[in-house]
Amino acid sequence: MNAKIPPYTESPERPSGRIRQQNEDVILAAAAEEFARYGFKGTSMNAIAQRAGLPKANLHYYFNSKLGLYVEVMRNILELWDSAFDNLSVDDDPAQALAAYIRTKMEFSRRHPKASKIFAMEVISGCECLSEHFSQDYRVWFRGRAAVFEAWIAAGKMDPVDPTHLIFLIWSSTQHYADFSEQITQMVGQKRLTREDFARATDSLIQIVLKGCGLTPPR
Repeated sequence: MNAKIPPYTESPERPSGRIRQQNEDVILAAAAEEFARYGFKGTSMNAIAQRAGLPKANLHYYFNSKLGLYVEVMRNILELWDSAFDNLSVDDDPAQALAAYIRTKMEFSRRHPKASKIFAMEVISGCECLSEHFSQDYRVWFRGRAAVFEAWIAAGKMDPVDPTHLIFLIWSSTQHYADFSEQITQMVGQKRLTREDFARATDSLIQIVLKGCGLTPPR
């Protein structure tokens, strides 16, 4: 993987409209499966094409290279995660807002575990392909989220906790159920985590996090 992400450019030969979107979705889903299983280096465009049920040449109508496809998968993951936190406001009720965010992140871990694992592998390997994403703009976005917590604390709406580490705690605890699902199933003696398992885990995380912030979990 290169430290710098090349600019993503569209091929003029790409189909347009609904068929194009459907094909892109199929390719991205297949790529996510392969990257989650084998990582960036262990994945080939041929394997992605086979899983997508498309000729290898067709992939290049949509993505110029394996790196371009990998970056697009990563961008989709981060956009899903970040969008759930974009509209956080000082006018929100902290208990309601935090509970809703934890539920959203846990649902993402339940429905898209492979996406979370891809992100985890990328971070562990040094964030080479995410170096441009975690730029000054992203840090400004992050500080904006932390500023909302600071405003709640200043207004006496929640206990004085470190906003940065609170956000890290929420991220790590919710993503744990995707990234380390095999560890969890081994410990609880199950083949997989059910929807009910995620519901109980979500309620527990909300209880623990909100109580730690001096908040009463919403019913």
